[in-house]
Amino acid sequence: MTFVTHYRPIGAAALLALLSACAVGPDYRPPAAASLKVPDRFVAERSANEVDLARWWTSFDDPVLTQLVERSLAANLDIEAAGARLRQARASLRQQQGGALPQLSASGSASRSIGNNGSTFVDPTTGQTISRGGDTTVYRAGFDASWEVDVFGGIRRSIEAARANAESSEANLHFAQVSVASEVGLNYLAARLAQTQLDIARKNLASQDETLEIVGWRVQAGLVSALDLEQSRQLRANTAATIPNLETSYNNAVNRIAVLLGEAPGAVNALMADARSVPLPPQAVGAAIPAEIVQRRPDIAAAERTLAAETARIGVAEAQLYPALRLSGSFSGSDTSFSDLPSAMIGNLVGAISAPIFQGGQIRAQIDGQRASADAALATYRQTVLTALEEVENALTALTAAERREREVVTAAEAAENAVILARSQYRAGLIDFQALLESERSLLVTQDSRATARSNRATATVQLYKALGGGWEAAPMPATALSKRP
Repeated sequence: MTFVTHYRPIGAAALLALLSACAVGPDYRPPAAASLKVPDRFVAERSANEVDLARWWTSFDDPVLTQLVERSLAANLDIEAAGARLRQARASLRQQQGGALPQLSASGSASRSIGNNGSTFVDPTTGQTISRGGDTTVYRAGFDASWEVDVFGGIRRSIEAARANAESSEANLHFAQVSVASEVGLNYLAARLAQTQLDIARKNLASQDETLEIVGWRVQAGLVSALDLEQSRQLRANTAATIPNLETSYNNAVNRIAVLLGEAPGAVNALMADARSVPLPPQAVGAAIPAEIVQRRPDIAAAERTLAAETARIGVAEAQLYPALRLSGSFSGSDTSFSDLPSAMIGNLVGAISAPIFQGGQIRAQIDGQRASADAALATYRQTVLTALEEVENALTALTAAERREREVVTAAEAAENAVILARSQYRAGLIDFQALLESERSLLVTQDSRATARSNRATATVQLYKALGGGWEAAPMPATALSKRP
């Protein structure tokens, strides 16, 4: 026997469509640029040439730097972790989307009775009386279906929140790629600076050894006092003492690069062993208008998507104030013949409505708490925008200052090199005392270090500007951990 329910499908469908059209809670709108206090232009505005921000490291024209950055984008473990979190967020979105669909389950069984000739029994599932003689096989089957009608949009708001959360996770992945690329670049520059400073220190040490030898001869000849010899020894020892610290700085930077590449310390030592100077960054690097920076930076996008998710969750909380409609149905039957089983199926359809009456203010408190969470997300979003603009302003100022300082330091270093040549020549001729030579050699080491540091500072400020502009993620590969079907 089959149970049939008669109804008017057109009227019911129209009613459900009408009810489903409303969704409680605020409809999200991104905050306007004016409310974020985004200026029309940067204070530290400067002229700029076109640079491919997606692969900014290629602008340094250093194949080792390019290789290291691209290897890090493919193998860094922080990026892999961010990729896994993105995959998790996408899975959560699919889970929420599945919750909006009807749920269907099926069951079936077969039992065999032996030696009960001419007996009858009542099937506890259907209430049917079944006669059997001798060995009898009874087949049972059932289907259960349920669907929660999203009358007030609570489920849709959950899907909206899950989608925004997945988009936030994707933006966080891109920000991780930006951060890793810039960190590799900064440590590469630090390693090359340490190599340059080591070379300067060792060359000065060799020159000071030569000076120490000359002073020793003059002391033996009675031309100068032993004071000159001790001062020369002191300068030589101070120069030698800087070498261990520089070697430590170099090793720290190289080991950090290896870890950023997902390798153990020492993995890139051979690649970095050939000493090179700090690569020169491109000239006239600038920034676009602030509004473009807001659109480009992944951390800003992540904060905005988090705000969207928190706003949608207000609707999820508010939907609990309203009645919930749940439709469920079941069909089951049993028969001694498998072919006759469909005709033996009976079913029922149930529509249940539940509504909160008294919850002790819990639902209202949850709504208020979620609104506070959305307010916090808005403040975080606005703060992220302002911090990004601050970073760009600071990077522009630092780059301009580094360029100006480098020009002056280069002049000072050239003058110091000439002064040392003249001082040594005059000291050998007895025209100046040792104190003048000592000061010129000490000044040479300082100015040569300053020249190398100034060049590194300009390169470092350029990398920091690229990071502040949000460059380095568009060309990065998607990590395998973010893919549903991993290779």
